[in-house]
Amino acid sequence: MIRLGVIGYGYWGPNLVRNFADTPGAQVVAVADFRPERLERLGRAYPSIRTTTRHQDLFEATDIDAIAVATPVSTHHELGMAALRAGKHLLMEKPLAASVAEAEELVAEAARRKLVLLVDHTFPYTGAVRKIRELVAGGSLGKIQYYDSTRVNLGLFQHDVSVLWDLAVHDLSIMSYVLGAKPVAVSAVGQKHVAGQPENIAWLTLFYDDSLIAHINVNWLAPVKIRRTMIGGSEKMIVYDDLEPSEKVKVYDSGLTLTEDPKQIYQLLVGYRAGDVWSPKLETSEALQNEARHFVDCIEHGTAPITGGDNGLEVVRILDASSRSLSEQGRLIQVER
Repeated sequence: MIRLGVIGYGYWGPNLVRNFADTPGAQVVAVADFRPERLERLGRAYPSIRTTTRHQDLFEATDIDAIAVATPVSTHHELGMAALRAGKHLLMEKPLAASVAEAEELVAEAARRKLVLLVDHTFPYTGAVRKIRELVAGGSLGKIQYYDSTRVNLGLFQHDVSVLWDLAVHDLSIMSYVLGAKPVAVSAVGQKHVAGQPENIAWLTLFYDDSLIAHINVNWLAPVKIRRTMIGGSEKMIVYDDLEPSEKVKVYDSGLTLTEDPKQIYQLLVGYRAGDVWSPKLETSEALQNEARHFVDCIEHGTAPITGGDNGLEVVRILDASSRSLSEQGRLIQVER
């Protein structure tokens, strides 16, 4: 039995508690939050879980094997390092840390102590993204040419990170999992519409070694909620709409046909191909439940997580480069490797 402590019972903490409480082989032992009213709400729903306003109590507890952190990004490094130094396995809410240096230190500490570090990038644990990865890996889409995502809503403003670190982080984790390619450079532009607050709207372009290009549109000020991604291949294309209740993934047998026929030298050398559209069957279990089970399995068997520390560090490196580009009005920034 993996005994878990959770730090933070605000927006995401209740989801972690609920899913780990339902995970075989896991037991939520304690929850820490500095706001007593949140802990009172927890106590009514889960009277067997002890509560505290001191997160240090979880580090010192001998009956806790792992800690899940669901707090603002600015606190991730301090809390994560304390958990690892206390010998606890760590599940860290996304993104892993607020800087590359902090992320590197967390990854190194977990490796040195041989502890599991899983970053809470939930989308690779969804049935939809897993199916997309399967389709891409199987080669039926042909050569992947582009990734284009719109992730907008009239949303929850974050005070310590920009909209890139809040929303684009999802697409970066999806691309890493599905495409298996790392960008070499990024360019980002955006704007702040609230004085003293981070950027609330941004467009991020990622460049790769080959012809692959990615574009992400993120926005906290949109009048509607959109979660739509297009992945284009030389043979087929995918539209992934996370808000669709049933057919989240659609595969289009569409693309371009190139000809080098000298008889057509004076005609357009690009033809368009439009074929069938189909929606594959998807696994329907909750992503966070899959992630919780995976975390427990990694601890029990000593295996590396799908979204481990190295993956979290890769995403932070891209976000860091994107933030520098954003501050310089879109200047092309190389991504550290």
